[in-house]
Amino acid sequence: MNKKSVPLVVKDHSVSGEKFELVENSEYGFLETTPQPPSEKLPEYYESEDYISHTDSKRNLFEKAYHLVRSISLKKKLKLINSFSSESKKLLDVGCGTGDFLQTALQNNWTVSGIEPNDQARDIANKKTNNSVFETGQLLKFEESSFDVITLWHVLEHLPKLEEQIATFKKLLKKQGILIIAVPNYRSFDAKYYKNFWAAYDVPRHLWHFNKTSISKLVGKQSMKVVKTQPMLFDAFYVSLLSEKYKTGKMNFFKGIGIGLVSNMKSIISKESSSVIYIIKNS
Repeated sequence: MNKKSVPLVVKDHSVSGEKFELVENSEYGFLETTPQPPSEKLPEYYESEDYISHTDSKRNLFEKAYHLVRSISLKKKLKLINSFSSESKKLLDVGCGTGDFLQTALQNNWTVSGIEPNDQARDIANKKTNNSVFETGQLLKFEESSFDVITLWHVLEHLPKLEEQIATFKKLLKKQGILIIAVPNYRSFDAKYYKNFWAAYDVPRHLWHFNKTSISKLVGKQSMKVVKTQPMLFDAFYVSLLSEKYKTGKMNFFKGIGIGLVSNMKSIISKESSSVIYIIKNS
């Protein structure tokens, strides 16, 4: 992969305090976290009680709000996958966290499987899904053409070897299957406003930082096509609140909500929302 430097240095605000440079990939156009931690060290950067997707905790107002928004988002996600369901309704959710989405799909007559590398999150998810969630190695053990829908909700940015990952998802999808990828968008207003304090950079856990062009090129290399995109409007508020905390040292509620609102309003015209859902056909 060809790269060129981008003058943006980002700090790991969550765990280590280390600084990382963002480097642009000239082939695809995404930004790459540099240096990337070796695979054996990467789990250390997830060892934080504040890594909210690995727990079901509701210790404070922020976490309670997160779970409220998540419950609303689950209904929207279910509606989306239902629009692509076949008679078999087989779903794979990669990086499923504590399994709430899989549980929702299971309760609505989907046959579900999940992949989750974090032991704690996987244990919680398995209690909700009748032990349908597996370690990462299981991804290569599923039969080809098994799934109607494969979803990655804010997961692709965490995965190494991007091209190999997309090739694997293509193999696992049925011929008319749908791949759904949701990732942050570094060309959104809130990303440009907060710059190196933008919480969705989340280095080094986020190895890659995408825009619309880069996703289209990445899946296009596997003869797949982005057929539709959707904004994730709640993300602008969540990310802006965290960004305010990183920038000022405190949770500036009104400022964060305000920037999130401006970002969403600007995205109506620019189509560059804080996070984007990509609906991809296995052509």
